[in-house]
Amino acid sequence: MEFFNDFLAWAWARHHNILSWYIRPMFIIPFIYFAYRRSWKGMAVTLLALLTSMFWFPAPASVDPMVSQFLEAEREFILGPLSAQKIFFWLTVPLFFVLLALAFWKRSWGWGVAVINIAALGKVAWSVVEGGQSGWAVLVPAVIGMIVCDLAVYLGVRYLHARKPRPAAAG
Repeated sequence: MEFFNDFLAWAWARHHNILSWYIRPMFIIPFIYFAYRRSWKGMAVTLLALLTSMFWFPAPASVDPMVSQFLEAEREFILGPLSAQKIFFWLTVPLFFVLLALAFWKRSWGWGVAVINIAALGKVAWSVVEGGQSGWAVLVPAVIGMIVCDLAVYLGVRYLHARKPRPAAAG
């Protein structure tokens, strides 16, 4: 059990590195790609990479007080008493991935972008409600991640439409 606690402390220190906050939303792009390709294996590997990405970066030498305060509020939420509200918020994460996979599996670009944007803005809203003023620390990483994902979808759709053969002109 001590090994597990040591691992959690090691990972928690690395979670304070703001670079991981910018990297995590980028995993949505390969997840979308694999959903579009209908690859369960690709989506599963992407989710595993996403789950481990919080501790890919070294622990920062110094931590922004807003980041530290927000992460403490997040930790209290996760470790605090179980409630219906907490269960609802926990379920929004797998629901996000199910809806995202479904949208791109079915080639519904508009619904996919809507899911991405609602999730990003929902994360910011939840962070501010739960973390107070410190919740605003997630705003820039969340919005940048949302814009990059939206742009990737836009470019992907343009690429796919450019590849489609055009019908020959009759005449």
